[in-house]
Amino acid sequence: MQNENKLIDKYGRRFRYLRLSITDVCNFRCNYCLPEGYQCDSDRDFLAVNEIQTLVRAFAGLGTRKIRVTGGEPSLRKDLTDIIALCANTQGIDEVALTTNGFKLQSKVQSWQQAGLTSLNVSIDSLDPRQFAAITGHDKLREILAGLEQATALGLKVKVNAVLLKPYGEGQLHGFLQWLKTTPLTLRFIELMQTGDNQTFFNDNHVSGQPIKQQLLAQGWQSVVRPNTAGPAEEFWHPDYAGRIGLIMPYSKDFCASCNRLRVSALGKLHLCLFAEQGLDIRPLMQAGDVAALQQRLRDLLGQKDASHWLDKGYTGATRHLAMLGG
Repeated sequence: MQNENKLIDKYGRRFRYLRLSITDVCNFRCNYCLPEGYQCDSDRDFLAVNEIQTLVRAFAGLGTRKIRVTGGEPSLRKDLTDIIALCANTQGIDEVALTTNGFKLQSKVQSWQQAGLTSLNVSIDSLDPRQFAAITGHDKLREILAGLEQATALGLKVKVNAVLLKPYGEGQLHGFLQWLKTTPLTLRFIELMQTGDNQTFFNDNHVSGQPIKQQLLAQGWQSVVRPNTAGPAEEFWHPDYAGRIGLIMPYSKDFCASCNRLRVSALGKLHLCLFAEQGLDIRPLMQAGDVAALQQRLRDLLGQKDASHWLDKGYTGATRHLAMLGG
């Protein structure tokens, strides 16, 4: 296949992974993201199914093999199952993933799996029900854990995301380690990232994942080789544990060197990085249904992608909070 049929930037990074936001609305009030709850600051004219179909076909034709549907909270869209099916039935797409807060997991996971969902990421920042409610604003941990069991029973690849927060420290790690003794899924600890509206919270709560990595290695955890469609997590396994642990450490050296993903917002803007200065409007081509023109536009815009997100220098770009683009 010639390079014009691939998405490769000027640094030689190839992009096989699309993170597609379908709404910026979220019904949780996580203290590190939307502590005051969702504030409507746009027309909420979110991408229609036919626009998404054009987008997915364009990316698939350029070598994208994995699509992750994100939000906000994507399950708040009534047509989520249709969107999953659309992605799954597009030639060239091998993996369809979903990131969710788990609020509707119990009632919807079977229909998502039947539509073609292959993997699921669920945000659970604490296994202590009181801490979970304090972080998210919802006392739903028990129901979400039951939904996780359903997802695993259906054969989905299941991962749990937990943001590292300084107040919970060792207790957070210990509780999850005990859980992973018998729970066959992957837990990913994510370093808290600075965004446009969380400067004080970030300063008070950020903790590096590097000490956890060193602790895991000292305890006999071993690195897992990542496939080329994998996200940015460093994953580890241990013979005495049913589950695995991943670490997403965006402040670590060379984090961006292995970048393989692009993002499209629920309003139809291409974000070359989670922390890009602005979204680049590609919606008119999506509305026109012009796959070839959209592919050319994507190739042209990729030339603007920087080598790094520059988070370590305090740069947050246009990202006010993570619900804007689903992380």
